[in-house]
Amino acid sequence: MARWADVCAEVPEFAARVQAAFERNRHMTLATVRRDGSPRISGTEIRFDDGEAFVGMMGRSRKAFDLLRDPRVAIHGPTADPPDEPRDWVGEAKFAGRAVAVPNDDPDDDSHTFRIDVDEVVFTRINAAGDRLVIESWHPGRAIQVVERE
Repeated sequence: MARWADVCAEVPEFAARVQAAFERNRHMTLATVRRDGSPRISGTEIRFDDGEAFVGMMGRSRKAFDLLRDPRVAIHGPTADPPDEPRDWVGEAKFAGRAVAVPNDDPDDDSHTFRIDVDEVVFTRINAAGDRLVIESWHPGRAIQVVERE
């Protein structure tokens, strides 16, 4: 597991592209694990601050209860429709890891904040020729892996 700062230090150019993709729009998709083990998809927002990635959610929300019970999480950044020219596609980012509850000292605020510790970061784009999908992935302790698909 790694903090966002670790990703930035180890693979700075990759991390910058991933963070820019996440910050391109406001709304993300968050996947959690329900009590019965099935997946739950919810909307969320992400905030990068001082080398950390955070998500927040309303108090007593189902996704917050999911994460308090089982911290496994995946977040998919905002998507953009492919343009007519495939090479112009801005790509998309996602990561997976564990949500760590951040203490809230305000008794009048029942919202939740979670720091995301990552164990997988992925950036998907089209190659320069416009004829292959390029999937770049990073895991702690490994170099970036690149897979191209037709």
